[in-house]
Amino acid sequence: MGDQLVDLLLTGLDEGAPGSPSELDAEALARIRPFSSMPVEPLLAGRAVDRREVTVPGSDGTPIPLTVLSPAGTESPVDAPCVYWMHGGGMVMGDRFSQIDIPLEWLDELGVVVVTVDYRLAPEATGTTLVDDCYQGLLWTAGHAAELGIDPARIVVAGTSAGGGLAAGVALLARDLGAPAIAAQMLICPMLDHRNGTVSSRQYSGGPGVWTREMNEFGWRSVLGGIEDEQVPGHVSPAVADDLSNLPIAYVDAGSAEVFRDEDVAYATRIWAAGGQAELHIWAGGCHGLDALFPRARVSAAARRTRTGWLTRVLTTLPAGEVKEEAHS
Repeated sequence: MGDQLVDLLLTGLDEGAPGSPSELDAEALARIRPFSSMPVEPLLAGRAVDRREVTVPGSDGTPIPLTVLSPAGTESPVDAPCVYWMHGGGMVMGDRFSQIDIPLEWLDELGVVVVTVDYRLAPEATGTTLVDDCYQGLLWTAGHAAELGIDPARIVVAGTSAGGGLAAGVALLARDLGAPAIAAQMLICPMLDHRNGTVSSRQYSGGPGVWTREMNEFGWRSVLGGIEDEQVPGHVSPAVADDLSNLPIAYVDAGSAEVFRDEDVAYATRIWAAGGQAELHIWAGGCHGLDALFPRARVSAAARRTRTGWLTRVLTTLPAGEVKEEAHS
């Protein structure tokens, strides 16, 4: 997320813009979208990375772009762990290169292959389309694991903000449909609950912010279209899923000063209650997307170190080729 986008969100888009600086609408979204992603080439410059572009069919035949980023070397990766990345942007903006600096650090430090998906955005796409695009890309990745040099038993789904919510939804879909195997889920300040009814959602309302209650309402309205509240599927809004058992081990974090704080705490708590494993971190004083926006802040550095440490433990305690069995209640 670029500095221009942050400035637009915090100042109400531009001087004289109608409505509150906490709000987002279709007109504002059209102005914001061009700033919601940065070119990936500067991030790849100087890195030992091989890049491959592929397109896979969605459930309705629509092409879904994927980018595969692999550690470069004299030999292709063999049985490498994989991070399957879903970008943030409130489900209404961004592309597969948004926040890609986060998983690129894991490529550098842990040798993971990063696969990032360009799922369709709301409001042009609605309902289950976004999470299904992500799921179809994951199926392709697992199905081409040998070709990509990936160990299919060490695929981690990961994302930030909307991407964190989509990662949670993909984990639910994979469990319910029986494939593919997912080793772990990394949910970074995830967007999990369309109901927008928590204390933290009300705290960050009515004023400027990176992602306010009003912006969150717009994002969810854009995704859900005309779906009635009681009909919203759990893999679209994971907080309403009836059953959180038998899921991959999870990492969940959020800032203490953001809309998603309470829904993220509740999700981790429900995973524990269902007999699963989750590691939860709430970063004191952190706003939404703290490390993507302010990577040099001490709290951002601490968040990144902690995530990398968790991912390292997960990948090194799961032997290559062996799918980890979770403890269930």
